[in-house]
Amino acid sequence: MPITVGQDTAKARKSLTVGEQTVSYYSITAAETAGLGDFSRLPAVLKVVLENMLRFEDGKTVTTDDIKAFSEWAEKGGRNPREIAYRPARVLMQDFTGVPAVVDLAAMRDGILELGGDAQQINPLNPVDLVIDHSVMIDEFGNPRAFQMNVDREYERNMERYQFLKWGQGAFNNFRVVPPGTGICHQVNLEYLAKTVWTDKDQNGEEVAYPDTLVGTDSHTTMINGAAVLGWGVGGIEAEAAMLGQPISMLIPEVVGFELTGKMVEGTTATDLVLKVVEMLREKGVVGKFVEFYGDGLDNLPLADRATIGNMAPEYGATCGFFPIDQETLRYLELTGRDKDRIALVEAYARENGMWREESYKPVYSDTLGLDMSTVVPAISGPKRPQDHIALDRAAVEFRKYVKGFRECRDTSENSEVRWEGEGGQPEPRDIPGDQGHHARGYVLTDDHNYQMHDGSIVIASITSCTNTSNPYVMIGAGLVARKARELGLDRKPWVKTSLAPGSQVVSEYLEAAGLQEDLDAIGFNLVGYGCTTCIGNSGPLAPEISKCISDYDLIGVSVLSGNRNFEGRISPDVRANYLASPPLVVAYALVGDMNVDITTEPLGQDKDGNDVFLKDIWPDTKEIADLVEKTVTREAFQEKYADVFKGDEKWHTVETSEGETYDWPPQSTYVQNPPYFQGMSKDPGTISNIENARVLALLGDMVTTDHISPAGSFKESTPAGQYLIEHQVPVREFNSYGSRRGNHEVMMRGTFANIRIKNEMLDGVEGGYTKGPDGEQTSIYDAAIAYQEQGKPLVIFAGEQYGAGSSRDWAAKGTALLGVRAVIAEDFERIHRSNLVGMGVIPFEFTGGDTRKSLGLTGDEEVTIEGLKDITPQQDTPCKIKMADGTVKEITLKCRIDTAIEIEYIEHGGVLHYVLRNLAKSA
Repeated sequence: MPITVGQDTAKARKSLTVGEQTVSYYSITAAETAGLGDFSRLPAVLKVVLENMLRFEDGKTVTTDDIKAFSEWAEKGGRNPREIAYRPARVLMQDFTGVPAVVDLAAMRDGILELGGDAQQINPLNPVDLVIDHSVMIDEFGNPRAFQMNVDREYERNMERYQFLKWGQGAFNNFRVVPPGTGICHQVNLEYLAKTVWTDKDQNGEEVAYPDTLVGTDSHTTMINGAAVLGWGVGGIEAEAAMLGQPISMLIPEVVGFELTGKMVEGTTATDLVLKVVEMLREKGVVGKFVEFYGDGLDNLPLADRATIGNMAPEYGATCGFFPIDQETLRYLELTGRDKDRIALVEAYARENGMWREESYKPVYSDTLGLDMSTVVPAISGPKRPQDHIALDRAAVEFRKYVKGFRECRDTSENSEVRWEGEGGQPEPRDIPGDQGHHARGYVLTDDHNYQMHDGSIVIASITSCTNTSNPYVMIGAGLVARKARELGLDRKPWVKTSLAPGSQVVSEYLEAAGLQEDLDAIGFNLVGYGCTTCIGNSGPLAPEISKCISDYDLIGVSVLSGNRNFEGRISPDVRANYLASPPLVVAYALVGDMNVDITTEPLGQDKDGNDVFLKDIWPDTKEIADLVEKTVTREAFQEKYADVFKGDEKWHTVETSEGETYDWPPQSTYVQNPPYFQGMSKDPGTISNIENARVLALLGDMVTTDHISPAGSFKESTPAGQYLIEHQVPVREFNSYGSRRGNHEVMMRGTFANIRIKNEMLDGVEGGYTKGPDGEQTSIYDAAIAYQEQGKPLVIFAGEQYGAGSSRDWAAKGTALLGVRAVIAEDFERIHRSNLVGMGVIPFEFTGGDTRKSLGLTGDEEVTIEGLKDITPQQDTPCKIKMADGTVKEITLKCRIDTAIEIEYIEHGGVLHYVLRNLAKSA
């Protein structure tokens, strides 16, 4: 809620009349007149943050010096890393990260009662929307029943979670739930929830207008920056603190300006553009920075394309990728059914407060780079990182290079058991382009199918994810590719699992209106659900015979998806190579079914008369797509589909739940358990102690993602998590996924560092969640951690570059903390995970002076002592002693990545939620 305390910023409060409405607002121009600085050349994205400072200035948490620092930022060429306290207007959640967040809030209600407080003190002070979008799995596909069968199965699996969320909806203020089957949170946010300019009443009952801002418990919250709404992903623990009125402590960021010029050429899509942007910005290095897009190229960039670029900010490493308000912003708000008075306010406010993009817009940036969009070519990225951009005409060649490298590595392994030929009596494999000696191949024989599979067989082709399904241009394009393929008699290959999972019901509305859903259905892209599905690992099982063939012959199966993440082990346990592509290309790859085929020059298949059909024969032109978008994507469709967005269907109405201000934790539940964080908590915090003689739990490499640390997908009976569920009488069929069980700390502790592709360098060539236990023998990371805890031994993790990249997965930090890890020592950290570690009381450290785990010769058998923590200051250098296995000691210096003063307090309290809870209890 806006507040007015500071005398200086009170002078900046002005009135704005738009039509018949008059609102107050905080004027940046008036702040300049009041002598607080020159803000005229700030980027629009920083003006949003500056306005937040003006509105919340109280002389304590936010001071006039904080405000003046923004003027100094411009004077110093776009750099002034001052710590500030930022308060977003609202919070967005999805169910995978939202369930544990609500679990924490419920546990905090229990905790505050133990400390003598009032349960009603634990209530969101800012609006919170939770969209259930991560739970639907693709069990059924390729037929008209797929959607309903997947929804039914979703409710069967997740009833306990949905009962819990329904309780939360009734128990907490300012908390709304968007039921299953509605859409993906970021697309629902873009198409409905966001306002670009927010309004609310202040403590005096006056209406105040201010920029719409948010944080979300999903890293792709950044999608909304395409609509000039400043938002980014945070961990659930940071989001919970924000809900409860705790400001987000951050440094005034650097802002990298990305100039877009020219316009996209025929045959290219927004996906091709964003994959190029990801490559460029990853190479540039923008971790922890804001990126703002500017230039005359924005005049040719629809908001849907901007949202696609904003969405993938986590993939290029930035905190956000922001687009200022302009005429296109207003056009999109009108199209998507926003109130016309609100749209008029957005324009008037943006112009009045210096946030409108005009032709003369040329602010100061910390650094710049640019791209002529006419140079963008069709592309994909993969096979395991979003930034690995591959021009489409190089895709087949690059895949064969990947296979060759993988096979050469596997051939030298002592564990290699690759079978190169089919069983006796079967036909010889057909030729595979490239080096024959580096391809494995096998056979699938069933009553319905008899075909060869080999390295490169595409087994998943999925149109999924908010990244692209929010964009009608690529979705209509995919439908037209399907139509033209169908007319020529082409179909998906029988080994390809195809699926269509739109981000909102509006997509189905315009695909139906264009008559394209029928064409998509005809080649297997039936609707499977409204949710993230394949993009977050909910791809569901492959046909048993295909899965067996991949396993028996050690094949490199391939997935092609229109998502934003393709990390190892994320999409499917049967798939090693994952490629991101535009929806039209996903359809094309389903038709050819083989990554070894160069689809730019080789035929996709044959038509009804046996003639070769090429990609160019079925690719729609830009005008054809634009005309159909103009005809079928309507304001009325958005208004109709979002009229009852919080109502849900009949299945949601039948979900029964308990009532009461505290939750009645069901002891038999394997989905929702009361976590241990606040149980028996003292009223006063402790002090930070040195880490003495810690053992190494894992020695990890570069680009260890939060998927590696805390996987979201399925798991087997043999894993610690699987064994826990078996012990609790849960059959394997009902295991569901790690992501769905994030409300149960017992499952998630056992799943920490349990990704099937994670490699612990303490072990030789072993994949999966294993390490050495106290006895030096190989065991699961969970079992080793528990054994060390029983001995009273603290633990540390060593890692390389970009530790914690990927999703804003708070369980990657929660699990780390619950396993007894005191510190993570890496070459550098991704922004969200560093913050999450601090929020859970785990201290992040970075190597200095060129030291790395490799240069130090670490094996994981060392003992680690870190001193100087009792009087630690933000980003302080700290001495570290590493006792090697032979008894020698290496002394190095680490940089403590506790970045701000308030974060020191978080560590002292054992985490940010402990800090908030104790302060609330004291205020009571």
